[in-house]
Amino acid sequence: MATEGEYESILCVKPEVNVYRIPPRASNRAYRAADWKLDVPDWSGRMRITAKGKVAFIKLEDKVSGELFAQAPVNEYPGIAVETVSDSSRYFVIRIQDDNGRSAFIGVGFGDRGDAFDFNVALQDHFKWVKQETELSKTAQLGDSGPKLDLGFKEGQTITLNIGQGKKRDKPRPQGTGGFGLLPPPPGGKIAPPPLSGSSNHNTVPQTGSSLTGCLLELDSSNSNTVVQSNPSSDLWGDFTSTTSSVPPQQQKPTNWIQF
Repeated sequence: MATEGEYESILCVKPEVNVYRIPPRASNRAYRAADWKLDVPDWSGRMRITAKGKVAFIKLEDKVSGELFAQAPVNEYPGIAVETVSDSSRYFVIRIQDDNGRSAFIGVGFGDRGDAFDFNVALQDHFKWVKQETELSKTAQLGDSGPKLDLGFKEGQTITLNIGQGKKRDKPRPQGTGGFGLLPPPPGGKIAPPPLSGSSNHNTVPQTGSSLTGCLLELDSSNSNTVVQSNPSSDLWGDFTSTTSSVPPQQQKPTNWIQF
């Protein structure tokens, strides 16, 4: 039975339900709604299913005033307190009780199959919850009586956490503009100049300043007939004076330009 102090919750409400007097069952066979006077119900009103603790109550009340006509306490479902009939899904047999403990079996029926389905599901869901609560309470009792698992740290025990240490990625090697991989120069080193060629090259870059004057003076010492200008800025063809040594003196003309 329900315990004092527990609140009452409403599981389902159906505004239309019919009540029938049913004949006593002569054998163990199931009830049949066809044996009832379905056209002439003995009472019509509202059905309200409530729960208080683990017990459900099917209450038949007046539609207008809400006065209680009868109620059926249900301790388990399916069970003897609520039974189905063999020839219809819209009719049930319930066992009602009064305050003095007297009980009787009556038939109830719904005009719509959806109402009968809701009535059935409301009772199933409630007792499914009761079963889960019972299993949880048993598990809690077994857990309290059994040995407890100690997950705490022992004295002096430590753990190490590696946070934020990912894998290092290799840096890509620098590549030249042409797409070929070039090794970088050694650190702190200097690039050696290219070796000088032993053969003379007449297409030498012109020298300027005092170095050009010195070169012309050396050529003048080997060839006295060569006219050399001492002004470095007035002769741009001084690099080709080396060819004057092979020109005969009689073919040279007195001019300021060096003959080739």
